Amino acid sequence: MRWFPRSVSSFRRGGEEVLPSPNIWYYQKAYEIENRAQDVDDEIWRVLAEYRDWAGADVLDLGCGDGFHLPRFAATARSVLGVEPHEPLVRDARHRVGDLANVEVRQGRAQRLPVPDAAFDVVHARTAYFFGPGCEPGLREAERVLRPGGTLMIVDLDVTSEPYGRWMRQDLPHYDPSGVEKFFARQGFGCRKVMTRWLFEDVAAMEAVLKIEFSAPVAAKAIAEVRRLNEVSSGAGEKRMTVPVGYRVHTRTKPTGLVVPGHSASSGDAPSGVVSSSASPRMP
Repeated sequence: MRWFPRSVSSFRRGGEEVLPSPNIWYYQKAYEIENRAQDVDDEIWRVLAEYRDWAGADVLDLGCGDGFHLPRFAATARSVLGVEPHEPLVRDARHRVGDLANVEVRQGRAQRLPVPDAAFDVVHARTAYFFGPGCEPGLREAERVLRPGGTLMIVDLDVTSEPYGRWMRQDLPHYDPSGVEKFFARQGFGCRKVMTRWLFEDVAAMEAVLKIEFSAPVAAKAIAEVRRLNEVSSGAGEKRMTVPVGYRVHTRTKPTGLVVPGHSASSGDAPSGVVSSSASPRMP
């Protein structure tokens, strides 16, 4: 996802740092198109369910944005809470799930969740906050609100995958994919790479999404490559567009007995972190 330098885009809300999402905060209609296009074969959902079935469980969706994923959890979960720092997105998320009795949305930040200890069986964060060093405060909070035996599931983009990861690397020359994976491994997470397929209804939808995810030069290259991949010339008419996109699914289960040394994210000192909504912060 498109990221901005922390030094120019972060601001303080309630005494804590919040990192605006450069896509959904400012291009919500295009991001809705993106959400609908992502993972059309449900590969991520399948992998998540293999790690932890949330049927009958209490689920926290961290960085829920305008609530796109909340109904999916609500279909089988006992309760679902979405937490999002950006007030306009909180309002829209509440509107989206207004007819779902088992769903609630609260405004809040990952490093200070507005929920009590041991309240959830599953904490889910998708391309929201957890991108390696700097996210320790959010990891500690997720650990705090999980019940023993609960699972933290973090979905982020696999920047080593082709072609989407290559476009990201062009915009993020200092981003270290292996370093991020090593960070999560040190924090006790398992990692599973998942290849998905994004499906856009037409060329215009594909272009709108790539333009909010990448800088203008990279977006132009990405759009041209997608057209070639889908055998569509610049003057072609309507045609569905497919883009392969890789993800990483990081999972960690909270111990039910003695804490394994190095497992809990609540141990030790860590630098203060930042939180965005449902899109990735650009690493400095």
